[in-house]
Amino acid sequence: MNNSYDNIPTVADPVWAQGVSARAAFIIKTYLHLFGAIIAFTLIEVAVFSSGSAETITNMFPNNWLVVLGIFMVASWIARSAAHRANSLAIQYAALCLFVLAWAIIFIPILHIADRYYPGVLPNAVLATLLGFSGLTAIAFYTRKDFSFLRSILMWGGLCALVLIVCGAIFGFTLGPLFSVAMICLAGGSILYDTSNVMHHHPEDRYVAASLELFASVALMFWYVIRLLMSLSRD
Repeated sequence: MNNSYDNIPTVADPVWAQGVSARAAFIIKTYLHLFGAIIAFTLIEVAVFSSGSAETITNMFPNNWLVVLGIFMVASWIARSAAHRANSLAIQYAALCLFVLAWAIIFIPILHIADRYYPGVLPNAVLATLLGFSGLTAIAFYTRKDFSFLRSILMWGGLCALVLIVCGAIFGFTLGPLFSVAMICLAGGSILYDTSNVMHHHPEDRYVAASLELFASVALMFWYVIRLLMSLSRD
């Protein structure tokens, strides 16, 4: 699973150098697009589960997890690159749609398992993720601190996590609750980093890319909150 540390916009005139009205408009557009991405993700999941396809898709994953992970990473790389580099707004929106669709597909098994075998986990995970995201966002906006120093930490943490995930899939060992806690912390750092980028580094015309990165951080946190709550329910 990934995040935004490889996609810091490099521009001479970030939105923070603009006037107050420009900064406010950029932030509003970014979070409206984030909200729209979350709604789109939810609607995709509702459609899949309503159609009865969730169990079929879930049964396809265990034997093909590395293939799915590889496709997801390629789709994420394409979406991020397009959102940050394309001048066409239509291409940026297409990248965001591709990114949300990729996350929605990879979420289907864990949502299906949680819904069927762990009653109450999903509402609690939604609430915990919302509180975590809101708290971290408030910290970033209140302090107005530039959290770009987290980039190297997040890069190394993400790489180590990816290695563990691949090794677990190959060698068949389970990554337990401590791994989920570590990943929740990594996602929290990503939210601080991405929010800081929204405030300090993104150019004025890249609100779609900014919302994409925030969506990735929220989705990552949600995934591992679900995993942690399921693990605690088993115990």
